Amino acid sequence: TSPQGICACLSCCSPLLEVVCKLTGCLEISWPLFVFFSSDIEISRAQSPKAVDVLAKEIGLLTDEIEIYGQTKAKVRLSLLERLKDQPDGKYVLVAGITPTPLGEGKSTVTVGLVQALTAHLNINSFACLRQPSQGPTFGVKGGAAGGGYAQVIPMEEFNLHLTGDIHAITAANNLLAAAIDARILHENTQSDKSLYNRLVPVVNGMRGFSPIQLARLRRLGISKTDPETLTEEEISRFVRLDIDPSTITWQRVVDTNDRFLRKITVGQANTEKGFVRQAQFDIAVASEIMAILALTTSLQDMKERLGKMVVANDQKGEPVTAEDLGVTGALAVLMKDAIKPTLMQTLEGTPVFVHAGPFANIAHGNSSVLADKIALKLVGENGFVVTEAGFGADIGMEKFFNIKCRASGLVPSVVVLVATVRALKMHGGGPNVTAGAPLKKEYTEENLQLVADGCCNLQKQIQITQLFGVPVVVALNVFKTDSPAEVDLVCKIAKESGAFDAVPCNHWSAGGRGAIKLAQAVEKAANQKNSFKYLYSLELPIVEKIRIIAQKVYGAQDIELSPVAQSQVDRYTRQGFGNLPICMAKTHLSLSHQPERKGVPTGFILPISEVRASIGAGFIYPLVGTMSTMPGLPTRPCFYDIDLDPITEQVKGLF
Repeated sequence: TSPQGICACLSCCSPLLEVVCKLTGCLEISWPLFVFFSSDIEISRAQSPKAVDVLAKEIGLLTDEIEIYGQTKAKVRLSLLERLKDQPDGKYVLVAGITPTPLGEGKSTVTVGLVQALTAHLNINSFACLRQPSQGPTFGVKGGAAGGGYAQVIPMEEFNLHLTGDIHAITAANNLLAAAIDARILHENTQSDKSLYNRLVPVVNGMRGFSPIQLARLRRLGISKTDPETLTEEEISRFVRLDIDPSTITWQRVVDTNDRFLRKITVGQANTEKGFVRQAQFDIAVASEIMAILALTTSLQDMKERLGKMVVANDQKGEPVTAEDLGVTGALAVLMKDAIKPTLMQTLEGTPVFVHAGPFANIAHGNSSVLADKIALKLVGENGFVVTEAGFGADIGMEKFFNIKCRASGLVPSVVVLVATVRALKMHGGGPNVTAGAPLKKEYTEENLQLVADGCCNLQKQIQITQLFGVPVVVALNVFKTDSPAEVDLVCKIAKESGAFDAVPCNHWSAGGRGAIKLAQAVEKAANQKNSFKYLYSLELPIVEKIRIIAQKVYGAQDIELSPVAQSQVDRYTRQGFGNLPICMAKTHLSLSHQPERKGVPTGFILPISEVRASIGAGFIYPLVGTMSTMPGLPTRPCFYDIDLDPITEQVKGLF
C-alpha cells in the first residue's frame, strides 16, 4: 500500500519498476533496484531517446549542419566550426584513471554520469566526447564502451555495433593502401620502365596526361615537366620505380576483430603473384595509423595531407616511401570523407554526446577526436564543459592526451578527473588476481581497509603523474555495492592528502546524473583554479631522450634499453628528419611497468624497447615496449557466447 511496498513487490519485474516508482514518487528506491535487476541493454532500451533532429536543435545546430542516420544518430558537418569561430570555448575536462583491472574501472560511466549531472541536474551546458568502440573487445572480453547502468549512451547497441561505419571506412582505406604496396612491387618486378610508364600514364582518346597526384610526384622528384612525351628515359625510370624494399614494409592490413592467428601470415602464395612471397601481419583496425589521423586531424585538408605523408616502407636507398608516392592519397580521402564528421548521440538523460574515432590507448594514442572536442567546446559556450575520456590509466591515455593530442589541437585542459575503484586499489594492494569472467575473490567483496590503504600507492602515483602537467585533479571514486563506507572514506582521505583538489564518491551507475552531482560541483570549482599546463618534454630532444623521460617520470623506470633493431630504427627516423615528433608508447595498460603482473607502483625496472615505428601522417614515433602485440586474441569464453538476436522483435540481446 505504500510506494516502498509497491517497489519491493515489483523488484522481480524490473522493466515495470521505473515507471511504477515514478508514478508513486519513489524515485530514491527505483533506480538502484532497477539497475540491480536489469542489464545495461535493458536499461538503455527502457528509455526512448529523443529524435536526433530535436537534440540537434536543442544544442544549437542548424538543419543543414547535420546528416541524419536513422532516428538517433547524425553526422555533424565541419562547416559548423567556421560559423562559430568567434564563439569562446568552454571548459575542457579529461577523464583518466588509475591502472585498471582487466574489467575496467568505469571511466566511460564517469564521463557520462558527469555530463548528465552538469546538464540535466545543474543546468550547465555540457558535452561528452567518447571514442567509438572496436568490435574486438565488444565481442572479446571487455564488452562495449557506452558506459553502463544509468550512465550510458543510448541506444547502446547502435553505439557499440557499426555506429555510422567509421571503423569500416578506416579498414577499407587501410587495406586499399596495403594492396597498393604489394601490387606496385609486383608490377615493378615484372615490367620494364617503358611498360610501366605506358600503363601508369596511358593514352586516352589519343591524348596522354599526368593526373594531379602524378604531377605532384614529378615535382617532388625535381622534374618540372608536365608533358608526358618530353620525359627522358632516366626521368621515366625515376618516375615509375618506387623500388620498395619489401623487408622494410611497415604498413599492415587490418581487421576489426580479435584474431590471434593473423599476427603473422604469408602473402603472395598464389601462382599469379609470380613468386613474390613475404611475411606480413594483420593489426586490429583501431591500431591503424588512419584511425590516429582521424583522431588528430583538424580539417579535411589537414586529413588529406596527413594521409599523403604516411610512410609505408623504405626504398632500396633507405629513403621513405609514402602513400602520396603510391598515388593513393585522393582515394583514401574519398573513403574517409564521411568518417571525418563526428557522430551526435545522447545519454540516457538526453544530454549530447559526440562519438568519434577509437584508437586504443595501449597500442595507439587512446583519445577521441580533436574535431569532436573543438566543435563541442564551441557549442557549450564559455561557461559550459566538454568532458572527454582517455583510455586506460593516466600513465597511458592521459600522458598521450597531453603530449600528443593537445599539441595537435592547441587546446588546454582545465581539469583532470581521475577515476578509481576500491576493487582496483585492493588489487594494487596485494589482492588476488582479477580475471574477466571469473567471480571476484572474497577480498574484493568484503571490507579490507589494509588492502585499500596499501593499494592507494597506485592512486597517489597517478595523481603525481597528473601534477607533472600542471592541471588540477579531482578523484572520482566509482562506488560499487560491495564497497564499505569506511573503504570509501579512506580512499577519499588519502587522495586529498596526496594532492587531489577534491575526491568524491560517485553513484552514477545506479543513480544516473543525480549520483554524480557532487563530482560535477567539484569539477566546476577545480576548473576555476590556477592552471599551469605544460608538456612533459620538448619536441627538440632526441627520440631516445623523449622515450627515457616518459619511462622515468611517468612509469617510474630506472632506465630504458633499446634492442639493436629499435636503435637502428631510431637512427633511420632521425636521419630521415622525423626526430622532432612526439612519442606514442605501446605498452601494457595493466601495470605501470612493462610486466602486467607487477601491480602497485613498480620501481627499479629497465623498460625494454623492442621496436620503434613511425606514424608520420599521424605525427608521432611509436615505440613498442617488450612483447606488445597490435592484434588482440579471443579468450576461452568470449562475450559473443551471450550475444544474440531475437528474430521476432529484431532486438539485440547480451551486449554490455
